[in-house]
Amino acid sequence: MPFYQKQGNIPPKRHIQFRNNKNELLWEELISRGGFSGIYSNVYHKNPPTSIEAIGEIENTKLVSSKDKHRHMHILTSGIKSEGDCISSRIPLFFNEDIIISKAHVKESMTSPYRNGCADEVLFIHEGEGEFHSNFGNIDLKSGDYLVIPRGVIWEIHNHAKMKILIIESSAPIETPKRYRNDFGQLLENSPFSERDITTPRFVEPVEDKPIEVKVKLNKGIQTYTYHHHPFDIVGWDGFYFPYVFNINDFMPITGKIHQPPPVHQTFASDRFVVCSFCPRPFDFDKNAIPAPYNHANIMSDEVIYYDSKEFMSRKGVEFGSMTLHPDGLTHGPHPGKYEASIGAKWTDELAVMVDTHYPLKVAKYALKVEDPDYSKSWLDGEDYKDALGE
Repeated sequence: MPFYQKQGNIPPKRHIQFRNNKNELLWEELISRGGFSGIYSNVYHKNPPTSIEAIGEIENTKLVSSKDKHRHMHILTSGIKSEGDCISSRIPLFFNEDIIISKAHVKESMTSPYRNGCADEVLFIHEGEGEFHSNFGNIDLKSGDYLVIPRGVIWEIHNHAKMKILIIESSAPIETPKRYRNDFGQLLENSPFSERDITTPRFVEPVEDKPIEVKVKLNKGIQTYTYHHHPFDIVGWDGFYFPYVFNINDFMPITGKIHQPPPVHQTFASDRFVVCSFCPRPFDFDKNAIPAPYNHANIMSDEVIYYDSKEFMSRKGVEFGSMTLHPDGLTHGPHPGKYEASIGAKWTDELAVMVDTHYPLKVAKYALKVEDPDYSKSWLDGEDYKDALGE
């Protein structure tokens, strides 16, 4: 995040001796993006962060595409059979070289810290509550939270109850949109959220030192490293590089006299995709406005929408937690009856997360197990579309 944070105890200058009250030397670690020219944080450990006792075998995480037909899809994620913690319960559904979109039904707390060494992550908490622990501190989690975890952060989630999480992994940095920021990185007055809406980690005392296994995701798969010292032995840190939370309910929708295009809902961005938040809001106010979106042929982009509510102004038949894929080269738009029915409407209670990728997505094999096979026919007129939607 492009704003400065300071937690715990740190020395007055970088790269100088820093000792505790027992005169023991503490260990500085620079965590940076883009070598030495990007954003960074300096963290201070009680013990050397480089001591590794053992290295495990690599667990293959290669993704396999379904090679299915190019078509619109509706994924009923309520039918996903997954269990375990936030890592082991992940079921990839869509992916390409830039992004992996997964769903996790989390039943267990993590017992080993995790570090993604090849991607930033955004975890959208669809259901449930928990606590995020990291080498930067802790953050409480609740429904509606976007948890943004930069690459290289070591973390774990302890859930208080079962959690359902939408997971986005990005090979490129995930940031707030550039058009929302001034030249110094501060969010602008006309941004749909501000720094006050962002929750940063709260400092906690260093954990008891002991050897511990840390799972690290690499391009080849997940490998386990046994650290000689627990990586959460931090006494303080400062900088611009850290995990944070933004809740979708704090997004302030931008509305207009006529229908506004999806970029007004943009929340996060990489250089290969965007993440948008569709939130409850008043509809357009021109006397001839049509609040439902116009039909769209999304050339050179794929659209994935995750429905955090059963209501969506342009859709029929979606479930709480279902997902749709509208791939490039095909036109999509409101379902029959939705375009006309929106005329004169004043308000929508829809809540959804949209991911628009700049390059085509592949469909993972598992997605075919939980899809509505008739969704591509759901724009048929008359009684046919009702059959396709199960009405």
